[in-house]
Amino acid sequence: MDSGPIVEKILDAHGGRGLWDRLQAIEAVISARGALFTLKRRPTLERVTVTALAHEPRFLFHDYLAAGHTGELIGNDEVRILDAGGRVLERRSNPRAAFGGPGTFFRWDALDFVYFGGYATWNYLVAPFLFLFEGIACEVLGPPRARPAAWTRLRVTFPPALPTHCATQDFYFDEQYRLRRLDYVAEVVGGWARAAHLCEEYRGFDGFRAPTRRRVRPLFAGDRPLPFPTLVAIDIHAVRLIPSAP
Repeated sequence: MDSGPIVEKILDAHGGRGLWDRLQAIEAVISARGALFTLKRRPTLERVTVTALAHEPRFLFHDYLAAGHTGELIGNDEVRILDAGGRVLERRSNPRAAFGGPGTFFRWDALDFVYFGGYATWNYLVAPFLFLFEGIACEVLGPPRARPAAWTRLRVTFPPALPTHCATQDFYFDEQYRLRRLDYVAEVVGGWARAAHLCEEYRGFDGFRAPTRRRVRPLFAGDRPLPFPTLVAIDIHAVRLIPSAP
């Protein structure tokens, strides 16, 4: 089945192409916690302001890890931490390559978290307009098992240039074409880290519509997520749209 008409309905349900084309970035206030933070010995986020650029894989954590400091993701190329004057305090090129060793299994450093947290949250805030990026391919699958028959399931394949959890992911949309779930393997955590990411509590922000309550749960076999533990819990408290310069 041609995915084009369905993708357009999905985009319309989240604000539409016209709105997205006029954006430079999305600024959000988020909180994040969960078992993954404990496992990797990283502090949870409590009402942290972040910025996701709309048309390139770039993401910023403001006041991270100290007031005035910024953690920045620049695609798969680099992560860095800057001081209030813009001076680079730490940086790492090709940050994805740093994962996979025994050290990152037990603990992530600040730059590890900027990479994982940065690309993951960028994906979440930009989706489903993520589907507009060059090299993305969408395939309509049959109705998902254990989900309402009226739901739509898309299998999305990502190009290597875009930082994301894994190359192929399944996105589930409800009868109103709102994103309700996505399944993926968080490869930088481990090849075993298959998860269902549940999306709830849609809100509107100046025409942009997005889920504001997200919970990630293990998905070890089949398509039924385990009820616990909550690997990551994200709450979006506020969103501000930053228009492109005229």
